[in-house]
Amino acid sequence: MILKIDSHFLKHAPYLLQIVKNFKSEGVLFGNGKRNTIKLFDLEDKTINIKSFKIPNLLNQLVYKYFRKSKARRSYEYATALLKKGIGTPQPIACFENFNLLGLQDSYYVSEHLVTELTFRELITIPDYPDHENILRHFTRFSFDLHEKGIEFLDHSPGNTLIKKVSENQYQFYLVDLNRMKFHSAMDFDQRMKNLSRLTPKKEMIATMSDEYAKFYLSKSYQEIFDKMWQETCRFREGFERKKRIKKSLKF
Repeated sequence: MILKIDSHFLKHAPYLLQIVKNFKSEGVLFGNGKRNTIKLFDLEDKTINIKSFKIPNLLNQLVYKYFRKSKARRSYEYATALLKKGIGTPQPIACFENFNLLGLQDSYYVSEHLVTELTFRELITIPDYPDHENILRHFTRFSFDLHEKGIEFLDHSPGNTLIKKVSENQYQFYLVDLNRMKFHSAMDFDQRMKNLSRLTPKKEMIATMSDEYAKFYLSKSYQEIFDKMWQETCRFREGFERKKRIKKSLKF
């Protein structure tokens, strides 16, 4: 078992290793665990979140051993990089990788468990959510800040941003599910708009986001931003629905 741990949590290394080894039989299950399994554990006065990634197929076991970092290691390193850039994410604690002769077997990402009021998804499903427009505009500024810092969050989708109210009309945002990310020296307009395409299919939300984004991205007008963001959103939705149809047809 290979361990990488944040310096602030080194004294807990034996305990962390123990609960990872006993992961299947201990801890409190969090979420539905369709692809990966997340469990909660106590660490002194904190609750920690351990994500167990499913064992990859034979080819990827080899790839993750010799050619590419595991999802667990990328999650840990990307979280550390985000915090250094002033972007919110739950505090990274450690990652574990278990290898055999074939390659990577089980792997785990450990972080602090963060309790928040909502995710971006609730803004889609509950249009009358209190302070809806203000939250959406704050989120758009958060996304603009990501882009200005060259951070392309490839899983920038509704469930992967946690939203926490910190004071009256003020919110903080935290990225989760971090293993797919790119860091650029700069992001161009097309990259920025494509990065927002997975968030919502609702045209009225796209309009609000475009209006807020245009306040900071001064090289493009509101109409240019809206047209491009809506175009990329429609393109993503078409591809998503096409994949669903293909999967459905393959089942029969």
